[in-house]
Amino acid sequence: MSSARTAAEKPASPPAPVILLVEGSALTRMAVAGYLRDCGYQVAETSGAMEARRLLQAGAAPDVALIDLDIDDELDGFGLAQWIRAERPGVKVLLSSGVRRTAETAGDLCERGPYLAKPYDHRDLESRIRRLLAT
Repeated sequence: MSSARTAAEKPASPPAPVILLVEGSALTRMAVAGYLRDCGYQVAETSGAMEARRLLQAGAAPDVALIDLDIDDELDGFGLAQWIRAERPGVKVLLSSGVRRTAETAGDLCERGPYLAKPYDHRDLESRIRRLLAT
């Protein structure tokens, strides 16, 4: 059997899940995006909620949106999360915050409870994303 034929007979592997990373800090965004790519995810990066919303309105279809609640934008992280849940219900939302009270509020407001308090361990982040994708 030729190698070309063998390659053609193999089923195509599914595309890697897409993570929309909304993080105001460029250094944090670069570090988290790099880690997620190393884990095999595709990552779309934005620095704010309005940019993320425009990306989604243009047709981007992430599997998970990881949203920093502490972003400084016309639309805050909570507003973006609410918009995504209303307009793109198939997108799983994971909230994060470096402010303890904000993280606690996020946990209280999220019906599915997915939030991470910063600083978070990257392995914990990846584990939570896997769990969200499995639901």
